[in-house]
Amino acid sequence: MAEESEPTQEADSAGQLLSQARQLVPAALDKARAATGFPGRWKSIISKLERVSPCLSDLSSDPCFAKNELCKELLQSVTKTVAEAIGLAGRCCSAEPLCSGKLRMQSDLDALSGELDLLLNDCELLVKTGVLGDAAAATATAMSPTVTKSPTHDGVRELLARLQIGHAEAKHRAVDGLLEAMREDEKSVLAALGRSNICALIRLLSANSMKTRETAATVICLLAESWSCEKLLVSEGVLPPLIRLAESGSLVCREKAVVSLQRLSMAADTARSIVGHGGVPVLIEICQIGDSICQAAAAGTLRNLSAVPDVRQTLADEGIIRVMIDLLNCGMVLGSKEYAAECLQNLTAINDDLRRSVVSEGGPLSLLAYMDGPLPQEPAVCALKNLIGSVAVDGLMSLGVLPRLVHVLKDGSLGARQAAAGIICRISSSSETRKAIGELGCVPLLAKMLDAKANTAREVAAQAISGLMSHPQNKRELKKEEKSVANLVRLLDPSPQNTAKKYAVACLLSLSSSKRCKKQMISYGAVGFLKKLCESDIAGAKKLLERLERRKLRGLFIRK
Repeated sequence: MAEESEPTQEADSAGQLLSQARQLVPAALDKARAATGFPGRWKSIISKLERVSPCLSDLSSDPCFAKNELCKELLQSVTKTVAEAIGLAGRCCSAEPLCSGKLRMQSDLDALSGELDLLLNDCELLVKTGVLGDAAAATATAMSPTVTKSPTHDGVRELLARLQIGHAEAKHRAVDGLLEAMREDEKSVLAALGRSNICALIRLLSANSMKTRETAATVICLLAESWSCEKLLVSEGVLPPLIRLAESGSLVCREKAVVSLQRLSMAADTARSIVGHGGVPVLIEICQIGDSICQAAAAGTLRNLSAVPDVRQTLADEGIIRVMIDLLNCGMVLGSKEYAAECLQNLTAINDDLRRSVVSEGGPLSLLAYMDGPLPQEPAVCALKNLIGSVAVDGLMSLGVLPRLVHVLKDGSLGARQAAAGIICRISSSSETRKAIGELGCVPLLAKMLDAKANTAREVAAQAISGLMSHPQNKRELKKEEKSVANLVRLLDPSPQNTAKKYAVACLLSLSSSKRCKKQMISYGAVGFLKKLCESDIAGAKKLLERLERRKLRGLFIRK
């Protein structure tokens, strides 16, 4: 019996609060209609009081109405606010309605109107969000001895509803609880999130309380890092408040805001929106004066923005080139330097004006210095490759580019080695340069790339080698490489996917003066490949074929 009496007491309590609120509303309407003074304000208050009873009916019609603590809290607030309306109306009906001052009465009426707006909104949200049924399920789970209770299992939907309901302090407690729930069981929170909850969180980024803003920014950052609702965050308007927090928020807000922007900016449309909302000057300023975490995240965001071709000029107009070069030279953390190198790589990809700007700001020297450090060399080597043509080859040679390229060819990633080979293709235009490249041991390193899995790597290696073959010593170095002829013959494959065949023909043609190399070419099947390439008019294929076939004929006569 005791177990059955508890729900009854709960129902009576909720029913009593509902009855009390319903009794007060008609009295409040009568008093408000009789009030004198401030007719415009009272007309607005009356229209809101008239909506209270229908809202209460909608709320009480839910089968779980009596089991939800949110309903009781809301009814208590309704009772208190309607009673305040009766009191204020009574003062306006008295003989001296303005005894406490006209301005004070105006302020009290405005506060009452705001309270009614809040209550009506909260009541509608309680009905629409479906949290009433969730609360009943949570209660049943809590009473079951076989289910382990956890806040994320029992109360996530209620926490999410509280983000939208009640006063600032209640919302602050709710976002605190939500952050704790996310740290315990992020998947449960993500599964319960809806559009209205996201909107409520975004609104809290502009809350009056700094602590609330910080907690909301932390939750938003976790959501952005989860990769599950970034589109919803952006569509509901998270970017402007994040940019404002990054510009003028507390240290915690700035850090969480910039990290969120970094994650969200990986989508091209979002990157354009960040630029459109004025985020670039804020990010550039953080790169210059921010702490290490904010600086790295801001540099990472700008790197993401620079990957979108149509915003690169805007970035340049805001001074990003100078800032990225400064980060290369003296970034607070290694991550900032890497993002800066990647950003310069993106900026110099296709735009000649931006390439010239990077050169004029001293970018090549900074990129070469970056290559001497412990970070991945690929972005800096790729950026340097983009700059070839905008910077004098003699200038690069004087800065010591060749020893660094040799180091990349030895120990760099495939992408870095590919970019280094591309630079060699572009700078080996003079006999002196080709000689210097060969003397540093580049030819054997390039020859090893002929065996790479990637078509582009094989192509650029063959192109670089073909450009070096006019120097006799480089030709001798290539002959010494055991697999060089075999790999070059393999690159004669006439299939459209093989883009290295014309460079392979050029390399083999330069080696065809050697009897040993010609013999190797024939044994590896070069003749069959060349006959097919002659049909495609590949430059040098016919000449090489003739040389090899003369060799075959001479061998045939000798055997006879």
